[in-house]
Amino acid sequence: MSSSEHRQNETLEQRIQRVVREEISIVPYDSNWPAMFRQEKEHLVGCLPKELIRRIEHFGSTAVPCLSAKPIIDILVEVTSIEQTKEKIVPVLESQGYEYFLRPSVFKGQPFYVWFIKRNSAGARTHHIHMLESCIEHSDELLFRDHLIEHPQTATEYQALKLRLVKLYPNDREAYTKAKTDFILKVTAEAKRSYT
Repeated sequence: MSSSEHRQNETLEQRIQRVVREEISIVPYDSNWPAMFRQEKEHLVGCLPKELIRRIEHFGSTAVPCLSAKPIIDILVEVTSIEQTKEKIVPVLESQGYEYFLRPSVFKGQPFYVWFIKRNSAGARTHHIHMLESCIEHSDELLFRDHLIEHPQTATEYQALKLRLVKLYPNDREAYTKAKTDFILKVTAEAKRSYT
């Protein structure tokens, strides 16, 4: 059975356990990451219903120049409706091989958001696409990104933290993410004070 056939036969719980246990790797900054974002943005704009898409942003560590990161492009897509996204966007991207999950949201005022994993021909993750309804101009994720770009020393501290954590949790994405939370919250609070 091929890996794609195996995925089709998985239960939701099996799918979640598989993706959260995949190995984490942190690699040096790659100058191709911004181009990979732009290429994927063009693809999404070209194949998805335009009336559902408001804004598409590159966020996460790959959006911060010189910052080591998991080699996965995080993309935040503001959509007009999560229900319409599930109905009209999910089938399009699933037919192209993207893995779809409806995830509990950390974004204010939204119980869930739509999340996709895109992989290359070798099965490695290349993109995470997060689709949500709320206006994202002032989201915490973008504030955190912008603060790291403007404060290279803070970005260096974040990089050191991630390199320590990946050694502790090489196959536990939930624990790895949770262990970064205090740092991210502290920096985001600084960013909010700075920008206001």
